[in-house]
Amino acid sequence: MASRERVETRVLGVARVLWLTVVLIACVLPLLYMLLLSVRPLQAVLQDPLGVPSPSELNLEAYRKVIASPEDGGYGLLSFFGNSLIVALGSVVATVLLSVLGAYAATRLRFPGKNVINISFFACYMFPGIVMAIPLFVLFSRLGLRGELPALIVIYLASTVPVSVYMLRNYFRSIPRALEDAAMVDGCNRVQVIVRIVLPLAMPSIAATSLYVFMIAWNEYLFALLFLLESRDNWTVSLGLAQLDDISVSATVLMAGSVLLTLPVIALFFAAERLLVEGLTAGAEKG
Repeated sequence: MASRERVETRVLGVARVLWLTVVLIACVLPLLYMLLLSVRPLQAVLQDPLGVPSPSELNLEAYRKVIASPEDGGYGLLSFFGNSLIVALGSVVATVLLSVLGAYAATRLRFPGKNVINISFFACYMFPGIVMAIPLFVLFSRLGLRGELPALIVIYLASTVPVSVYMLRNYFRSIPRALEDAAMVDGCNRVQVIVRIVLPLAMPSIAATSLYVFMIAWNEYLFALLFLLESRDNWTVSLGLAQLDDISVSATVLMAGSVLLTLPVIALFFAAERLLVEGLTAGAEKG
C-alpha cells in the first residue's frame, strides 16, 4: 500500500509539473513573441516573421513612433496613458471606498431589506455591460458629460462596485466580530473600528479588489469608445491602441503599443502579490 501511494504521489507530481509547464509556455510565448516583434526592424520581420533577432538588429524605433505625438510623426500613445491612469486610479479609489463601507454594512449592520440588497449586489454582476451602454449614453449626453473622464469613472463605478462589495463582503465575514466589540468597549466608534481594525485585517481582499478594478478600468474599451470617441484629447490607452489596428500601421508599431499596454498590468500583478502577502501576515498578527 505504501509503495502504491508513493508511486501515485510521484506520478501526480510529474503530471503537475508537466501541466504547469504547458500553461507557462502557453502564457509566456505570446508575450515573448510580441516583445520580439516590437524590437525588430519591419523589413526583418517581413523576411522572417518567426526569426530570433540578433543583438545588432534590435531597435526601439517602433516604441518611439508609438509614443511620439502626431506632430512628430507618431501616434501619441503617451498622452493616452495619462488619461487611462487618471481613470484607473480614480476608479480604484472611489470603488474601494464605497465598497468597503457597503460590504461592512452588509455584514455587520442590521436594517430592513438587508437580504434583498445583498442578493441585488450579486444580481447586478449577472447583467452584461452592453445592457447599461444605451441608458448611460443617453443620460450622460443629456447631462452634457459625454467625452469627460469623470463621467467614465462614474460609469466604471456602476459596473465594479456591486462585484467589489460582493468580494469584500465574503472576506469581512471571516473577521472575528469579537475584535470589533472589544474595540467599541474601549471607546472606538464605528468609523474608528473600520479604520483601525477592519481595514488592516482586510488588506489582502482590498488589494485583490483594487487589482480587479484597475484591470477593468485600464483595459475597458466599449464605454471608452462610446463616451470618448469625439474627444481625442481624453482618449484612454485602449482606445488609442485601437487606432493602430489599421493596414497602414506596421506590425512592429502595433506590437510596441500592445507591450506598453500590457506592462503596467504585469507590474501591478507583482506589486499586488507583495501586498497580498504583507496584508495576510499583518492580519494574522493582529488577530
